[in-house]
Amino acid sequence: MNKNKYFQKLQANYFFTDIMTKGRKYAEAHPDTRVLSLGIGDVTRPLPQQVIAAMHNAVEDMAHEETFHGYCLEEGNPILRKAIIENDYLPRGINLQLDEVFVSDGAGSDLGNTSELFDKNNRVAVLDPVYPAYVDTSVMAGRAGELVGGKWSDIVYLPCVRENGFVPDLPRKKVDIIYLCFPNNPTGTTLTRPQLQRFVDYALRHDSIIIFDAAYETFIEGDDIPHSIYELEGAERVAIEIRSYSKTAGFTGVRCGYTIVPRQTGLQQMWHRRQCTKYNGTSYISQQGALATYTPEGKQQVRDNIMYYKHNARNILNSLQGMGFEVYGGIHSPYIWMRTPDGMSSWQFFDLLLEKCQVICTPGVGFGSAGEGYVRFTAFATHQTTDEALERMKRL
Repeated sequence: MNKNKYFQKLQANYFFTDIMTKGRKYAEAHPDTRVLSLGIGDVTRPLPQQVIAAMHNAVEDMAHEETFHGYCLEEGNPILRKAIIENDYLPRGINLQLDEVFVSDGAGSDLGNTSELFDKNNRVAVLDPVYPAYVDTSVMAGRAGELVGGKWSDIVYLPCVRENGFVPDLPRKKVDIIYLCFPNNPTGTTLTRPQLQRFVDYALRHDSIIIFDAAYETFIEGDDIPHSIYELEGAERVAIEIRSYSKTAGFTGVRCGYTIVPRQTGLQQMWHRRQCTKYNGTSYISQQGALATYTPEGKQQVRDNIMYYKHNARNILNSLQGMGFEVYGGIHSPYIWMRTPDGMSSWQFFDLLLEKCQVICTPGVGFGSAGEGYVRFTAFATHQTTDEALERMKRL
């Protein structure tokens, strides 16, 4: 038996696991101290009441023979898929077909699984800094090459940094797969329509595919920033878009999301075949909860949760600026990207904040070499935790 040699190239622990382990060990060593986390991007608000009611009803359905549900369709409940089209896309002038919408157990799964659609020899481009899963997935698939100086030799890195205004340049060499995430994780920054159109035009010219992570689109303010890549001309031919209910409706513990694979990409039938082979459908209970987010009451309750987190984001942004730090994001995103002071490394600042303030952030270097010298804060804590963490930092 031979193990997957590419998988073994990965470091032993996932980046966020290391952060959680450090925080847990500190808390165990200091039992009288309350450690506050603004690091891991997990939500804290309860599920919207409309969602809870729908899921309770779904559980009751499972208790009776006449309403019991077994396997769900691999592509998802048609009623939910229709609601996705009518609520998330049609208002923005985007026309999708029902068979182009695939419900899943969350964006994280689909971001990794879409890699299976492409030959191993395809060249991948990612932003730098970047959400680690895009890179790790490429490593597992054998597309990354060797790790040299903190970067993988066969991956094309597109700096998304303060020096270029967080607007990445196009790849200088031909690439086949481009991972984009906007609003961006970790920097919290966005692209305008013309800036994103450049990537679509590149993909059209080079027969490339864009994997577009739109998990945070509900945090966007105003209409000058695209909520979907399909708002751009030609994107339906070169882009797969992935969304999640995790950060919008609080589904991190429920698991539900969806992926759009337009027919014009030439990948829709392949993705359908993949799902039918490897996926037995999203839980009926989770899908009923997701469907409830599209009711008038559900929409308002989801919006209330988003505004709760946006309040935290503005608070973190303004407070850190008031302390004299250089910060980005926090307006169209739940993430705030902060430059560390006095040339400190990301992990040095993480350790300082944990030791002196008992506050957890996320070291920027975990998102790639361009993240060194930065840390990320998230707005997903409670108001009370966020306020207390900021007060501790002010005292320091």
